[in-house]
Amino acid sequence: MLEIEIDGKKLTVPQGSTVIEAAHSVGTYIPHFCYHKKLSIAANCRMCLVEVEKAPKPLPACATPVTDGMKVHTASPLAKKAQQGVMEFLLINHPLDCPICDQGGECQLQDLAVGYGNSTSRYEEDKRVVVGKDMGPLVSAEEMSRCIHCTRCVRFTEEVGGFQEIGMANRSEFSEILPFLGKTVDSEISGNVIDLCPVGALTSKPFRYTTRAWELSRRKSVSPHDGLGSNLVVQVKSNEVMRVLPLENEAINECWIADRDRFSYEGLNSAERLQKPMIKFDGKWHETDWETALNYVVKGLSGVSADHGKDAIGFLLNPHSTTEELHLAQKLARAFGVEAVDYRLGRSDFSADSAKQGAEWLGSSIVELAEAKSVLVVGSTLRKEQPLLASRLRQSVKKGGELNIIHVADDNLLTQIKGKLIVSPLALVNALSQVLKAVAEIKSGASEIDLAAVEVSAEARRIAESLTGAETASVVLGNVAQRHPAYGQLLSLAQEISRLSGARFGILAEAANSVGAELVGALPKNGDNAAAMIAKPKKAYFLLNAEVEFDSYNPQAAVAAMKQAATVIALTAYKGQGLLDYADVLLPIAPFSETAGSFVNMEGKLQTFNGVVKPLGETRPAWKVLRVLGNMLNLSGFEQNSAEEVRAEFGDFASRLNNALSKVAANPAAGSGIVRVGEVPMYQADAICRRAPSLQATNEAKGAATAHAHSSLLAKLGVAAGSTALLKQGEGEARVRIEADDSLPADVVRVAAAHASTLALGGMFDAIEIKQG
Repeated sequence: MLEIEIDGKKLTVPQGSTVIEAAHSVGTYIPHFCYHKKLSIAANCRMCLVEVEKAPKPLPACATPVTDGMKVHTASPLAKKAQQGVMEFLLINHPLDCPICDQGGECQLQDLAVGYGNSTSRYEEDKRVVVGKDMGPLVSAEEMSRCIHCTRCVRFTEEVGGFQEIGMANRSEFSEILPFLGKTVDSEISGNVIDLCPVGALTSKPFRYTTRAWELSRRKSVSPHDGLGSNLVVQVKSNEVMRVLPLENEAINECWIADRDRFSYEGLNSAERLQKPMIKFDGKWHETDWETALNYVVKGLSGVSADHGKDAIGFLLNPHSTTEELHLAQKLARAFGVEAVDYRLGRSDFSADSAKQGAEWLGSSIVELAEAKSVLVVGSTLRKEQPLLASRLRQSVKKGGELNIIHVADDNLLTQIKGKLIVSPLALVNALSQVLKAVAEIKSGASEIDLAAVEVSAEARRIAESLTGAETASVVLGNVAQRHPAYGQLLSLAQEISRLSGARFGILAEAANSVGAELVGALPKNGDNAAAMIAKPKKAYFLLNAEVEFDSYNPQAAVAAMKQAATVIALTAYKGQGLLDYADVLLPIAPFSETAGSFVNMEGKLQTFNGVVKPLGETRPAWKVLRVLGNMLNLSGFEQNSAEEVRAEFGDFASRLNNALSKVAANPAAGSGIVRVGEVPMYQADAICRRAPSLQATNEAKGAATAHAHSSLLAKLGVAAGSTALLKQGEGEARVRIEADDSLPADVVRVAAAHASTLALGGMFDAIEIKQG
């Protein structure tokens, strides 16, 4: 620790601290533009110049390391003169367009100009003009004359985003910030440059010219998308969500949010929002009142129960629902006598259910996972599934951590990979078995799984050495692993690797509330699981926030099951085309922005939030609808008057978090044949994202409709790269553009699931036929 004096205040700071960090630790503000605590030091704005005793000239506080006994003056005449001089230079070429600038009212330059600028400018020459840039549908860079070259955006894309999508060209007054020529900014976390920009150069394109910052009210919320549970500030005007910003939480999302957290709010007021209850009769939809619709639901459930028994009813729940909604939905089902309740529409393998000892979760805190010295990620398109977690792991690798991958596609994670096995989905179990056998050999331990026939590759041994040689290690299973037809085996293998190596093992939660769904028991205890409800269709389905054509492992079979049912009851915020085709009654329920509730993130942390706007039209919070249905069905235990009262029924969550299986089993033999790799695209993950126009305009969303396969497979089957291919699964087929991708295994076709162009196809990781279309 070093002693330093700042403006007469004595303090001690760790060795290696900078003056600006020391000043911030005692609440002393030093003006700055280029400095940011999460980015490298650039020291190019010079706004943070301070006087240091015995130094011949003012020094930049952001780049000056603290020395023992240093005395700093942040507001002395010398420091103030230096800061005012810098401000004058910054304003020389800055346009005087504050009245029309989107940053007006929340602009750092505007604020500091009041304190450090002159009332008039001495500069009489013409100001320079910089041509605007096209950075894509999310980030607006049309007013680059405002740029002060702090380079925060440049450093962010390179250091946090992992790839330098934005750079600075030329020098001196000819300097310009621009994307690579002919390219847009396509990172999954690109929107953070909007927050980083201290002026109005980079702004939000969807928010542009919609309202003023001072007209917005700010309310806290939680991201309804991936399992990280990013903390949000939702900004509202006239009962409409206008903008979403990050709320800093170092333990979860640091000070960043993913683009789908930031821009998906557009989907909250989609034209497809369901605002009144609707009932279908005579093949046509009719709007009705709540009483009529609820009576219709009660009559439908009671009628099917009387005619076919309670086993003829299935409850399919979406894990993007709040914990309160999921709790009351499973409670309603069981109180009515229905045991077929499941939130896992996207899964195909439920073989581990009988061996589960608790709720699936990450197995550690998010910070512990990021700080692990070695991490093995199995079956995860990491940057698309968990954008901010991928960024954290990149930072971990920079600090000496080792990242290992077993996956069905060789995606660029924009970081150094220690060990990597890229295999067909049919060989995923075998690949993880190789790592287990190598770990067992290194640790001289015995596995309960028979590995005699497994041959260990050099890469598998490399991964095993990384896990066993690290002080702390983690094995985590991603979305692809969870939806894999042999998920139970992958879970068993991960547990064995954990036991032998001492590594933690866990699950990267797929949805905002996957862990919450596990904890409240939105699972079948004695009834059919989600796959069985589809394979052996029910007479009635109760859907909570579910669009089965997008959310199911096999949309072809799921839609067929819905269409044969006598009644399909949907509690939904949207009247999507699929629901209009197969549902019989639609009850409008509130999305996360219009209801109080909670989500449990992947580390098991319950985060509560309140509605930020009033429900649209006749929309009602789902927990209230479920409570009323419970009363109308004469069921006990449905007297709650608030989300807090529902929450009080949860009990202790922490004791229920447990990934362990009571027995482990796996068949390491690899299969053969052409198989589909059907991941859910990043901006198709949930109903809100699917209806956000700006997200759907990105290159990422546009590219989701294109299939990919290894060039050798295309040549073998006589399919030309760049042409239209005919893909077939079961009775369904789709025609899509196909491109060659030699980073894929030779016997797979990578074609997105949950996408309008592929909804007719079958299982995400099942066999697939391909021919020239």
